[in-house]
Amino acid sequence: MPDPQAKTRVLTGDTPTGSLHLGHFVGSIENRLEMQEKYDCYFFVANLHALTTRADDVPGVRADTLSIVKDWLACGIDPAKATLFLQSEVPAIAELTWYFGMLLGYGRLMKNPTVKDEIRIKNLGDNYSFGFLMYPVGQIADILAFRPAFVPVGEDQVPHIEMTREIARRFDQVYCDVAGETADADYEAAGGVFPVPEARVGRVARLTGTDGKNKMSKSLNNAIYLSDPPKQIRKKCNRIFTGRGTMDDPPVLEGNTVLEYHDAFNPDAARVQELRAAYAAGEIGDGAVKKELGDLLVALLEPIQERREKISDDEVIDILRDGTRKANEVAEQTLWAAKEAAKFDFFPRSLAIR
Repeated sequence: MPDPQAKTRVLTGDTPTGSLHLGHFVGSIENRLEMQEKYDCYFFVANLHALTTRADDVPGVRADTLSIVKDWLACGIDPAKATLFLQSEVPAIAELTWYFGMLLGYGRLMKNPTVKDEIRIKNLGDNYSFGFLMYPVGQIADILAFRPAFVPVGEDQVPHIEMTREIARRFDQVYCDVAGETADADYEAAGGVFPVPEARVGRVARLTGTDGKNKMSKSLNNAIYLSDPPKQIRKKCNRIFTGRGTMDDPPVLEGNTVLEYHDAFNPDAARVQELRAAYAAGEIGDGAVKKELGDLLVALLEPIQERREKISDDEVIDILRDGTRKANEVAEQTLWAAKEAAKFDFFPRSLAIR
């Protein structure tokens, strides 16, 4: 049974693929900054998931693991308010992956649009490892190991959360005798081990990349990173496709990525409307709106980058060690409850992080 006095728990994480970009910022980081003030937040680095396509680059994954935490801290994620931890150092997640894998059909897994999109975007064809197909199951375990109520994600991750919800229901029905007609909000109260978590999509569900077509992504080389220096930010802004074929064509207002970024990142709504009106009337052109966007993003990212420069690898390791110690306590409790429900509770164990 959930503790009615406990704070509502939230969990989310990032795969270490390099520096975070603006899509991460508006899609998830902003949500985390708000949620850490009022919820029991767990934020993790999914470094094992990085191995699905980078098994031959473990040193790079390790470096990106530290880098991504520096991004979090620089953006304002506070380890005094949220628990930051490493996926690879919480063994309960791997055990739960096994149990959940037995409840998930192969056909259902392959129907997950996020999995299909990753195979397409990364041009994997049939050349992906068994671990690549296992990672969505591991993602379910990442979440349910902490029994959160909410999972802040980008729009593309919502199918993963829906699959997680299905497995939470199925486990509770199979091993805890929760009735199938039980409302999602009542699964724990009905005796289930796992709640049925909800996805929380960020303020901007899907930020278009600088190519003006696809979602912002490192793999598509269309991202503006939080770590990009001012010159690089302005250069990328100047290359953003606005939808115009030539400068003689009329300005494009709907689906214009430059205007989308102004909407997303400019806190002065009146100025955004002024820009849109002047642009629509032909009083200013692409160059002017791109230049103002570049100046805006440089000003937004400059303090983040200054804070990031002051964060050492040792500081990150200490924060992750403390957070992982706490995360293991929670995940081990969940694992034991799941093993009790499945009648695999032969004897208890303890786990310590040194």
